[in-house]
Amino acid sequence: MLMLAGIVVLHITTIILLLVATIDNAWWITDSMSTDLWGQWVLTKSEWHYTNLKNYPEEYLQTVQATSVLACIFAILALFVFVAQLFTLPKGQRFTFTGILQLIACLCIMIAASIYTAELHTSESEGGYGHSYVLAWISFVLTFLLAITYLVLRKKSE
Repeated sequence: MLMLAGIVVLHITTIILLLVATIDNAWWITDSMSTDLWGQWVLTKSEWHYTNLKNYPEEYLQTVQATSVLACIFAILALFVFVAQLFTLPKGQRFTFTGILQLIACLCIMIAASIYTAELHTSESEGGYGHSYVLAWISFVLTFLLAITYLVLRKKSE
């Protein structure tokens, strides 16, 4: 029972990290600018102003946006399927469908962070990756670990 609670807490933590990475405005930061997947905050005259993303390859940016959102959706869906399978799976069955959904979420966030790394901000000499970018990679590791856990986990009799 304690292992089950730990898995659920880890899964909820992973979902929160994915949501923060997708929503928060710190994928690329400089002293006067903070960029997320949706827009850019620019510091002008000691005030922050929100602007649209300019000079970004639109096809790469849309791919990163879409796969980040899909990672969130698949991780949330995997949690609901896991809870449903707890009550419907016969003893001895594996949580295969939950593991597959979690693997898809893992793949989506890996694609998003990889494309962001390879295609966006490659020519900029100023700035660096922010905490949202780091959270995306941490979420990738956690979703992968959860996927493996679900694929190995069997429903035991109580």
